[in-house]
Amino acid sequence: MQPRRIVILGSTGSIGTQAIDVVDGAPHLFEVVALSAGGGNLELLARQAVHTEVPVVGIAAGDPRQLQTLIAEAARSAGRHGYRPEIISGPDASARIAAVDADVVLNGITGSIGLAPTLAALKSGATLALANKESLIVGGELVKAAAREGQIVPVDSEHSAIAQCLRSGSAEEVDKLILTASGGPFRGRTRDELHDVSPTQALAHPTWDMGLMVTTNSATLVNKGLELIEAHLLFDVPLDRIEVVVHPQSVVHSMVQFVDGSVIAQASPPDMRLPIALGMGWPDRVPQAAAACDWTKATSWTFEPLDSAAFPAVNLAKDAAKQGSTFPAVFNAANEEAVTAFHAGRIRFTGIVDTIDAVLSEHSGSSGLTLESVLDAEKWARARAHERLAVSSL
Repeated sequence: MQPRRIVILGSTGSIGTQAIDVVDGAPHLFEVVALSAGGGNLELLARQAVHTEVPVVGIAAGDPRQLQTLIAEAARSAGRHGYRPEIISGPDASARIAAVDADVVLNGITGSIGLAPTLAALKSGATLALANKESLIVGGELVKAAAREGQIVPVDSEHSAIAQCLRSGSAEEVDKLILTASGGPFRGRTRDELHDVSPTQALAHPTWDMGLMVTTNSATLVNKGLELIEAHLLFDVPLDRIEVVVHPQSVVHSMVQFVDGSVIAQASPPDMRLPIALGMGWPDRVPQAAAACDWTKATSWTFEPLDSAAFPAVNLAKDAAKQGSTFPAVFNAANEEAVTAFHAGRIRFTGIVDTIDAVLSEHSGSSGLTLESVLDAEKWARARAHERLAVSSL
C-alpha cells in the first residue's frame, strides 16, 4: 500500500511540527508532499522542506528569495545539494498549496485566514484534516456545502474524541455531546479576580503548549465557545444538546451521552500527536502515535461545572451560533482583535470578552452566507473592535 500523500498547512506551528513528528514515526503510512507557513520562521520552514524533500513550499509573507537561500543552506548541511523546491508566495499561498494533488490536507493554520485554504482543500477532493476550527466556524454552512460526506476529519482533541465516541452508536442514539475544558490557568477565579491578570499569566496554560492566540483563547474560554460551534457544525447536533464540563487533568478529551444513559469517553494523556495521526490516517489508527495512560499508577480525574459568570464566552458563542449568518465570524474576528490589544497592554483581560459582546450587539447579520459576506463581516467586526479598543483604557 502506498503512503498517504499529506499536505501540511501551517507547518511551522504547533500542529504542523507535531504532524511532521507523526510522519517521521510512520514513513510507511505517510509522505509529505507540500508545506506552507505564514513566513514568521523561515529558518524552520527551510529545515522542514529539506527534511521532507517536498517539491513545493508556500509562504504567505516574507521574501521567497531568502527562503530559497535558507533552503539551499539547509540542503548543503544535510548533504542534499540538488534539492530545490518550487516556492509559492503571497497571501493566497496556502490556498494554492491546499490544491496540490494529495490524499489529505492538514489545515493547521491559526485564525480565520484558514477559510480560503479550507475551501480549496475541499474543492481539490482531498480529505481535510481540520485543526483550523475558525474556518469552519466563520464559514459555517458555506464550508459544509463544499464538503462531501466524511470529507472533513476533525483534529482538535475534543472533536477527534467525539468522532471516536460516536462510533459506539447511531446518530439517532445520541443524546448529547459533552466537551471537556481544562479551565485554563484561571480556573476557580471570579470575574473580579480576572480583571488584573497579565498576558504572561494568560499564556501559562497548565496542560497544553500552544501559540499565543489559542492559549489566550483557552484562558478566556473563547476557545471552548469556538469548539462548541464547531461541534454543532461537524456533528449536526443541536446547540442545546452540547454541554461543556471542566476537567482539569485534560485526560478525558470529550464524551458522548447516548439515549440509554450510557456515556462513552475518549481518554489519553494530553498529546496532540494522537488526534493529528488519527486525522491523517482516518478511519485507521496509527500504531504508537502517542503514549497511552499508565494504569499502574494511581490517578484521579475530576469534573466541575463551568462558571459562566466568570467565563461568559461559551454562552456568548452559543448565542452567536443560534443567530447564525455572519455572527460567528464577527465573534471570532472581534476576539482576535481584542486578544492582540490585550497582549499589547491596551486592555485588561476581561476586556477581551467584553469587546466581543459589544461588537456582536451592534451586528445585524447578512442576508446570505458567501465567502464575500463572511469577509465583509470580518472586516466590519475588526474595524468596529478597533474603534472600541481605541477608546478603551486600563
